Amino acid sequence: MSENLETVPVAAVESKRRSMLADLVIRLVQEKPLGTVGAVIVMVLLIVGIIADFIAPYGMNEINLSARLIPSSPEHILGCDNLGRDLFTRIIYGARVSMYIGFGATAISVLVATIIGLISGYFGGKADIIIQRFVDAWICFPGLFIILTVMVILGGGTLQVLFVLGLTNGIGTSRIVRSAVMAIRENTYIDGVRAIGASNTRILLRHLLPNVMAPIIVIFSISIGGMILTEAALSFLGFGINPPTPSWGGMLSGAGRLYMQ
Repeated sequence: MSENLETVPVAAVESKRRSMLADLVIRLVQEKPLGTVGAVIVMVLLIVGIIADFIAPYGMNEINLSARLIPSSPEHILGCDNLGRDLFTRIIYGARVSMYIGFGATAISVLVATIIGLISGYFGGKADIIIQRFVDAWICFPGLFIILTVMVILGGGTLQVLFVLGLTNGIGTSRIVRSAVMAIRENTYIDGVRAIGASNTRILLRHLLPNVMAPIIVIFSISIGGMILTEAALSFLGFGINPPTPSWGGMLSGAGRLYMQ
């Protein structure tokens, strides 16, 4: 009898959770159809990148010189490149690289923007003036120009692209976090917390950061696509992911343009 009493509430809770999740999905489809399509595309690419080893028909860098530049066939759905590597396989692994760069660089960008925005917006005064003049000077230059300059100095590579994209984008977007922090720090409860002796670190982490999560989440969501496109542009120009690692931009560059013709 006691077992039945215990299992009934658990089943009811699980049913309620499934119902809430279904309602959320239905509302998302009805109210944000384009957003739903975008989310589905990102999820598909993310899943493909994660399980690339299981769905790719060939090895990422498996070379078959007898299959150089062959067109689509039952064995090679999208044909092969100038080295005989299966293009469909490399596109699948390229999705992994794009998702890694997209989410990784965006996470670094959000972290940099949050740190700069919190410090500049909360402390204000001379610290804010110095930081914002640096940010002003930074965003005066074209973003791609700065990225290309730094990549020439550091050289190509996955980690270099990851940190360069994250740092350069984070400095510019820190303005959004700073504006949100400046609006929240004027609230009465911030003065109350400061009056009872809370440290600046506690105020920043416990009272300001949770209240600026909304713009931070927006920054994260809208930056992923830009990071992927920027990485593809860098790889296309020869300053991004080094071969033979497959990158969508790198696959279109160099010999890729010739065999497409």
